[in-house]
Amino acid sequence: MLLVMKRSGSVEPFDRDKVVSGVRKACQGRPINEDDLKMIGLKVEEDLRARGLAQVKSEDVGKAILKPLHDLDEVAYLRFASVYQNFEGLEDFERAIEELKQGKQQ
Repeated sequence: MLLVMKRSGSVEPFDRDKVVSGVRKACQGRPINEDDLKMIGLKVEEDLRARGLAQVKSEDVGKAILKPLHDLDEVAYLRFASVYQNFEGLEDFERAIEELKQGKQQ
């Protein structure tokens, strides 16, 4: 069983449905179907389990969501990243957008 340590210090079992629920919020209004959301949940779980650890931090779960969400939809990625990475202003969005642009040029 894979466990997740939350910021509060409590530990709970990994729940793929919680990942899907969080990603669903970032994807509201975007052309993303339920199968895409489930696939992100599966990819995140596979990524975390591949690390071979019995317990991961909640921050690791958030980081594991970023890559497949970025590949799926850049707007949803920015929405999720803005909450996960605690964007504080326009500069944070500008930096993230610039990083997205740089990634496309490579």
